[in-house]
Amino acid sequence: MQKIKKVLKISGLVAAACLMGGVAAAQTVLKASHQFPGGKGDIRDEMVQIIAREVAAANVGLEVQVYPGASLYKPNDQWNAVTRGLLEMTSFPLDYASGRHPEFSATLMPGLVGNFDRAARLNDSEFMTDIKKIIEDAGALVISDAWLSGAFASKKGCITTPDTVKGQVIRAAGPAFEQMLVAAGASISSMPSSEIYTGMQTGVLDAANTSSASFVSYRLYEHAKCLTAPGENALWFMYEPVLISKKIFDGLNADQQKAILAAGEKAEAFFNEEVRKGDQVMVDTYKKAGVEVVEMSKADYDAWLELAKQSSYKNFAEKVPGGDKLIEKALAVQ
Repeated sequence: MQKIKKVLKISGLVAAACLMGGVAAAQTVLKASHQFPGGKGDIRDEMVQIIAREVAAANVGLEVQVYPGASLYKPNDQWNAVTRGLLEMTSFPLDYASGRHPEFSATLMPGLVGNFDRAARLNDSEFMTDIKKIIEDAGALVISDAWLSGAFASKKGCITTPDTVKGQVIRAAGPAFEQMLVAAGASISSMPSSEIYTGMQTGVLDAANTSSASFVSYRLYEHAKCLTAPGENALWFMYEPVLISKKIFDGLNADQQKAILAAGEKAEAFFNEEVRKGDQVMVDTYKKAGVEVVEMSKADYDAWLELAKQSSYKNFAEKVPGGDKLIEKALAVQ
């Protein structure tokens, strides 16, 4: 009997050791959530998919599971989830969190970026150092920078000068653009980009601002009469980085952290090469769908910028602590 008990005891210890070994060897799974369509060529989804593939290939006991199309978290819920460590990773339009951190509206300020070359320079500026400190203090880290250009589209007519938006109900993406559009005589209906299609379909929206990528992947050409492409005078640029929860990142081992950062760099390099093609893809897609496509002239752009300075810029400088200094740092980037 004693011999049997001894064998059972040894067997139990071996089983426990095997179980513990199995747990130690198990993959650590990170969930990545975003609102953009998956499998349809959206550049933001592809960035996250690249990160998932690169992390798997690094063979460091880490796996990234991607949940596109707001299938895990609603668009506006992702910031709270990732900063609290409830969600591991997200591709996130930063201005969506400007209600909690009003400084983030500087990352969708009319006319502040202008083109992709300047966006790249902003990434290494004091302006972005300040923005990333706010992100980190809130509980997240940027692993891939991403700036997307954007456009206007309307069911009523072409939006060029400020007076062409008067009387229209429009979605803009963030407070700074909303303030400028209200100053031009528009009404605002706020919603994430994933809801614009339904908004235009049901008549809630007459028009919308969003990124060139979203204009294509959300098929907004099905409801637009005219598209105002970014062209040489891009008024709309938005910062949409890939973020990882700081709490989760700090809990990874050194090899896993290294794999995440390397994957983020690869995704950013892909983005920087492909994003410039996005505006032309949008223009071609809309023309093929029979939508009129126009661009703003320099005079149109200047009229909008003057209106923005009287509304968005003025409000940001007056109401956001340190807002004037933050804008100065951005404008100082040549």
